[in-house]
Amino acid sequence: MKFTIDQKKAVVARYENGVSIHQLCTEYNIPRSTLYRWCKSYKTDITCNGTSFTVKEINQMQNRITKLNNIIEILKSVNCTVSAPLRERLFVLESLYGQYDVHTLCEALNVDRGTFYNHIRRNKRGNAWFAKRREEYRHIVQEVFDEYHQILGPEKLRAVLVERGHQVSTKFITSIMKEAGLCSIRTNAKADYLRLNASEFPKNQIQQKFKTQAPNQVWVSDVTCFKVKDKYFYICVILDLFSRKVVAYGISKKNSTQLVTSTFNQAVSNRGSTHNLIFHSDRGSQYMSYAFQRLLLEHCIKQSVSAPGRPHDNAVAESFFASLKRENLYRKEYSSEKAFRAGVFEYIEFYNKKRPHKLLKNRTPCQFEEMYFANET
Repeated sequence: MKFTIDQKKAVVARYENGVSIHQLCTEYNIPRSTLYRWCKSYKTDITCNGTSFTVKEINQMQNRITKLNNIIEILKSVNCTVSAPLRERLFVLESLYGQYDVHTLCEALNVDRGTFYNHIRRNKRGNAWFAKRREEYRHIVQEVFDEYHQILGPEKLRAVLVERGHQVSTKFITSIMKEAGLCSIRTNAKADYLRLNASEFPKNQIQQKFKTQAPNQVWVSDVTCFKVKDKYFYICVILDLFSRKVVAYGISKKNSTQLVTSTFNQAVSNRGSTHNLIFHSDRGSQYMSYAFQRLLLEHCIKQSVSAPGRPHDNAVAESFFASLKRENLYRKEYSSEKAFRAGVFEYIEFYNKKRPHKLLKNRTPCQFEEMYFANET
């Protein structure tokens, strides 16, 4: 049952007239704590000119008097009245924002609180008070962040500041941290540790510049997968960027580091010189393995890798596999591993020696290299 204020006062009056707590709680079906709270709020032991007032009513009147005094101070300090244009009243109240509570400010000049808040949000960048307050908290947040060894996020930072007497929101702290570039080190501690304690990660050295001036300046490599019957086979190729020639390839049932290293060794054997060579690939685990990186280091070869999520950085190798599948693998039905290996070998021989390449002015990769070496001599 919901009681009105008059009913609550009547219950408190009966208690003051001698009716027991137990009897009143039983009669009105209310807990003792509720009755004690009513007694505290509606006890009528204060009188003035024969009129009785409860403690709660006295407190409400005191708050109202304080508010009216503040309204009088506001009206004395401003140079406009409630009949002034709304825009003028808003700018006047904006200068007092922070000195009085918003309810009092808006009541003083008859401005809707929502309208005032919207005005503050629209103009907060140019608001001197807002800028000053933000600058103060930028230093406070930085100090607390450093004090707690840079491990606190916005929510915990706010809890510390509130405990120290600052009335701020998590959203406000978040915006300051973002602006100052502060981020809890817990979120990326492991990544930073690994980065600082590992060798420098290879970068993209060619940046999609797929033209070179001579053979054996840049090799590009990739691995693709193709299913024959119910078995998967992995093909690794290495091409010379100058002529687009396949300088080595390998086929394996496993996509392993061994496949990549054996293909690389074959390329070195076929081409010979690796002086000032760049080896480019995607970021596959085989290419990033310790064994393969050590192999490149032994041959004094600089490693280059594609950026994360950027397959176009290795477009030449991707394009070769697209041609291999469209022109051969998708057009034939291989019945065995032996037939599949033979088919890949035949296509690569065809690709290097007979297939015209548009980028090479319709010459084959082998012809293009032969012309280069002929001109060199």
